[in-house]
Amino acid sequence: MRAAEIVETGRPPVVADRKAPAPGDGEVLVDVLAAPITPLDLLCATGTSYFGAPATPYVPGVQGVGTHGGRTVWFPTRAGMAPGDGSMAEVASVPEASLVELPDGADPVQLAALGLSAVAAHMALTWRGGLTAGEQVIVLGAGGIVGQAAVQLARTAGARRVIAGARSPAARERAVAAGADAAVALDTGDVDELARRFAAAADGRPVDLVLDPLFGVPAAAAARTLRSGGRLVNLGGSAGETCPIESALLRGKSLRLLGYTNNELTGGQLAESIGYVAAQAASGRLAVAHETVPLADAEAAWRRQGEGTATGRIVLTPRPGG
Repeated sequence: MRAAEIVETGRPPVVADRKAPAPGDGEVLVDVLAAPITPLDLLCATGTSYFGAPATPYVPGVQGVGTHGGRTVWFPTRAGMAPGDGSMAEVASVPEASLVELPDGADPVQLAALGLSAVAAHMALTWRGGLTAGEQVIVLGAGGIVGQAAVQLARTAGARRVIAGARSPAARERAVAAGADAAVALDTGDVDELARRFAAAADGRPVDLVLDPLFGVPAAAAARTLRSGGRLVNLGGSAGETCPIESALLRGKSLRLLGYTNNELTGGQLAESIGYVAAQAASGRLAVAHETVPLADAEAAWRRQGEGTATGRIVLTPRPGG
């Protein structure tokens, strides 16, 4: 079979012929239809992640969509985090218990583009953030995959108003296209200025929930708009590993700062969230910017995803015509 291989950490994968995997105890073979190149894949392949340097060569791909037993399924892997291969191949061997059957009408490529990023948006908003209908929400990093999904999922959950925060004009355009009521430019490191922009976008009313994959200055500014008892859910630190939120603000408004990671989800929670994301996508209510690239072009696609020059999440299709 054809597969993308990380031969040396710190370098893009190369496409090569490999022996098809043999399933172990409790595992089944999945014919892969779509495998996204995610930030976690890129990080693990550097050999510098907190999981340690992976043994090479290995097939990357921490998630994918394929078919097994006549069903279309989503599946996760531990590629790059533990010994074993991932989804960027024509066939993957995965634990049968981890398969999530997808509804009729689900687009494998769109589902692969959404995947765990949409799960993070969904569960951070609802399970962790407690979003209820009628609330006002700020989504930071709203031009990214998590952010685009969060804007749409907040709408689905009944948010009264969704305010997007994004750095570039193109990212703000993606956020508005996803359904944001207003988009705030995150093009300054001045907390006071950003706070004024968020307040103006909030239509004169306090914010109930901030979804924050950025941290740093944007999170500090957004936190100032929260109502008493408001919540900020952090699921990333791409704008900074520290955040200048004042103690007086936290105490004065009794704010709740909450952390989120997909790693905390049970298997049941993950499957339920993937099912929800798939249903929303199949109904046309959830979609994110993505590119479809043949597996044969994995090396160049990997470079573009890592450099940030892709037009969205790149999804590899291992099978001809996929």
